[in-house]
Amino acid sequence: MKEIPITSFDNLQIGQAENTAAGTGCTVVLLGKDGAPAGLDVRGGGPASRESELLKPLAAAQVIHAIVLAGGSAFGLDAAGGVMRYLEERSIGF
Repeated sequence: MKEIPITSFDNLQIGQAENTAAGTGCTVVLLGKDGAPAGLDVRGGGPASRESELLKPLAAAQVIHAIVLAGGSAFGLDAAGGVMRYLEERSIGF
């Protein structure tokens, strides 16, 4: 199977930030102004997520514009707020 580098996709940006002193960080995948279709399989006894219900087949969201990977604490979940502001400032998404 041939490997396809993630950097070969158009309209895809990946960023990562960390705070080593606090032992935390996050990774963000931006999927461009047009977004991309997505699905999700949540597993485990205590998953923490934000807006994941929109990825169900009967939900209204046809595409997503970003994925945020962060810790499941309130601080990790709040990292999505910064990504939402970034998208809103650029009139991307709802």
